[in-house]
Amino acid sequence: MEAKILWADDEIDLLKPHILFLEGKGYSVDPVNNGSAAVERVEERDYDIIFLDENMPGISGLEALARIKKRKPHIPVVMITKSEEEHIMEEAIGSNIADYLIKPVNPNQILLCIKKNLDHSKLITNKTNSAYQQEFRELGMMLNSRLDEDEWKEVYEKLVYWDIELDRIEDSGMREILEMQKKEANIQFSKFVEDAYLDWVNGKVEAPQMIHTLFKNRISPLLKEHDPFVIVIDNLRYDQWKVLNPMLSKLFQIKNEEVVYSILPTATHYARNAFFAGLMPSDIAKKHPNLWRNEEDEGGKNQFEKELLEAQLKRLGHDIKWSYHKITNIDAGKKLSDNFNQLLSNKLNVIVYNFVDMLSHARTEMEVIRELAENESAYRSITRSWFDHSPLFEIIKKVAESGRKLVITTDHGTIRVTNPVKIIGERSTNSNLRYKVGHNLSYNEKEVFRVSNPEDAKLPKTRLSSEFVFVSAADFFVYPNNYNHFVNYYSNTFQHGGISLEELLIPYVELDPR
Repeated sequence: MEAKILWADDEIDLLKPHILFLEGKGYSVDPVNNGSAAVERVEERDYDIIFLDENMPGISGLEALARIKKRKPHIPVVMITKSEEEHIMEEAIGSNIADYLIKPVNPNQILLCIKKNLDHSKLITNKTNSAYQQEFRELGMMLNSRLDEDEWKEVYEKLVYWDIELDRIEDSGMREILEMQKKEANIQFSKFVEDAYLDWVNGKVEAPQMIHTLFKNRISPLLKEHDPFVIVIDNLRYDQWKVLNPMLSKLFQIKNEEVVYSILPTATHYARNAFFAGLMPSDIAKKHPNLWRNEEDEGGKNQFEKELLEAQLKRLGHDIKWSYHKITNIDAGKKLSDNFNQLLSNKLNVIVYNFVDMLSHARTEMEVIRELAENESAYRSITRSWFDHSPLFEIIKKVAESGRKLVITTDHGTIRVTNPVKIIGERSTNSNLRYKVGHNLSYNEKEVFRVSNPEDAKLPKTRLSSEFVFVSAADFFVYPNNYNHFVNYYSNTFQHGGISLEELLIPYVELDPR
């Protein structure tokens, strides 16, 4: 279908060659020679784009622009002028024009402007599709080879890149292909982790950078020259970080961005305690039995993060003034932001922000949140929208103003689960859908990663016969009782605790204020 163009210029007769050129390219051009006629035509007909001369007799181009935008604000308007005066440009741009051209204009300029405004989406789609098709083949070859821990990070970074790029285009076919490739990658990654994980945590092979040594290896050295703010956004996936990143780019320069490995289970109880303690869970239970809570214990499982960090700082030789704050609601976030200046006397400030974790749980339990975040793209979007209006963003802006270094990281990610796996356990078995710990568990061994002796995975062993089992990729545990109800209830929800790229590979970022 040909695009309809309205072109208003008091010298429209002199532009006949331009109009013939555009008509030869398949566009329909409606010429008028004054601003009033342009406004009348817009009231009578629909146009795809309008070219408007700034200096015309009668009402000016800027006046016509205001009237047109009032009636049909969705139509892109391109202002054309002989003047290069800055105030005219600023007024036109402030009126939400699509583009600004200075006379004399040639036909190719006009054609480029049309393509940029009308065919922009199509051009981006074609370019993105072509680029991903090439990357798809390269990723396919990588997935068919034996990848090490660093190559898996590279694969995941590429998959996230294309996941976000495909958000920009309307092509469900390419999205389906990417989802298939992500699914295959997660299956292969899970096999890799099952083969390597126990060797990593027991020092039999060199492990990648993991969360329990992250503070020691990355943050502790910063304390020699900097007074950093460390923000742990609970449950923040790498793709969510990537959509928050542009919002911070005006405030900070990225000095170090990397993907690091969380631990199993990829759950707050284990991973975040490991981060603050600088120890694996079984070592926390042995060294600090008063600060560790097992699955069956009453009360919160992350009550002692401040005490665990205090012990780690002491172990690392840091005799400094520092603070720890855990934010679990908007009022606490606002209060911390209001009292921000009190933090500036500290060598180190650590903030745990819980919103993203609450969002994933709310999405499971509240139908309206399910609809708002029905897939990964929407989940990223709602995270970005929350962040833009959150006290956390206000705090981060104040960090930038203070000239302090900022570290952003997390404890684990989440994955959208779709495939139920049956398991039978005693009433005391934990409720997490991605891992189970207990004894007398019954399951299909081909569907799980089993750690028969928890100490092999550096996990506390509460009973002689207790074991951990993990699902991988998009699987989730369901009990046979009332099976269909729970399958329908939990399918397509975001869960954590198991083995997947999204849960295990997490962002660690160091930023310096601009």
